[in-house]
Amino acid sequence: MTREYPQHVYRPPAGAADILLIRHGESMPARPGESFPMKDGHGDPALHDNGLAQARAVAERLHREPISAIYVTTLQRTRQTAAPLAERLGMTPRVEAALREVHLGDWDGGLYRIKAAENDPAFQRARENREWGEIPGAETTATLHARVRDGLLRIAAAHPDQLIAAVVHGGVIGAAMAMASQSDAFAFNGAANGSISRLVIQGDLMTVRGFNDCAHLG
Repeated sequence: MTREYPQHVYRPPAGAADILLIRHGESMPARPGESFPMKDGHGDPALHDNGLAQARAVAERLHREPISAIYVTTLQRTRQTAAPLAERLGMTPRVEAALREVHLGDWDGGLYRIKAAENDPAFQRARENREWGEIPGAETTATLHARVRDGLLRIAAAHPDQLIAAVVHGGVIGAAMAMASQSDAFAFNGAANGSISRLVIQGDLMTVRGFNDCAHLG
């Protein structure tokens, strides 16, 4: 009898953490002359009604998955996005502060959105140079990557052989995917609100398994 070799079916390696990176739902819009509430130097807007609907869609998509823990950041839009899933799973989300959004310096509090829409020269430089630090007072891309890596490795070390949901931010997902794929620092910026990306982390090795899955959002 001839031996057969079927195609490989991927499974996370032993001891690895399988992490679903969920971008928070759409937050309230920025308005000229007004600042979002601030939290530790970061703009901290609540979810828009659209974002609340996206949070419910995430919960409907994931509540049957064997999720062992849910993580959020210090910012309320991640807590609000995680709430429907946490309720359905009977879990209390844990906080990983290192996965908070990019610190945007003088442009935090909502001004970044306005400057981006106006294609401000500093925004152009940040995009062209792949450097958040081009924005006045903002943290550098290297600093962002270092803390995001630390936060992800901390979660992975705490959850070997488990599936984890982490509700985070667009800049954090972009950093995580860029590091895992060793690609351009801004290549994965722009994940949709409510989208799901996936990283498998074994030790300090990160493997991309999915990016910007929006099938549940309609």
